[in-house]
Amino acid sequence: MTVRRVLKMGDPLLYRRADPVPNLDTPELHALIQDMFDTMHALNGAGLAAPQIGASQRVVIFEVSANSRYPDVETVPTTVLINPVLAPIGDEMEEGWEGCLSVPGLRGRVSRHQHLRYTGFDAMGNPIDRTVSGFHARVVQHECDHLDGILYPMRLADIRLLGFEDALFPDL
Repeated sequence: MTVRRVLKMGDPLLYRRADPVPNLDTPELHALIQDMFDTMHALNGAGLAAPQIGASQRVVIFEVSANSRYPDVETVPTTVLINPVLAPIGDEMEEGWEGCLSVPGLRGRVSRHQHLRYTGFDAMGNPIDRTVSGFHARVVQHECDHLDGILYPMRLADIRLLGFEDALFPDL
């Protein structure tokens, strides 16, 4: 399909709440999802939300197997998640470095729920219900934030926890 342009921090669309997807398993939805995967893979991302490529819809994708941007994290299965609902499990939080294709070249240390249940639908309309922890939970929370108009720098407790990747991680 197509590698699409990723909107960058400052674009007004990234600060809007995305619209629910009313119809699943449509040619238009499948084309959007294919463009999202093509774009994510071309940019070596771990996930992508539809608003990042200009589509204000509640669709996220994610997958991590071998990713040079995140060399030390566990595998996250390839997932299409539509109209997601997130429910933290417990109060345990974990800080970790995050990057974003809409905030290129920067990383920030963000606190996220360690354990999470998420529900929603795949592209065919099949229900998804997963309980996850660690990096998988972080990726889901990061991508779903995009659906609510939130970029990870907005979650920083201290601006000093934001920096350029080459300064923070010179060996990457």
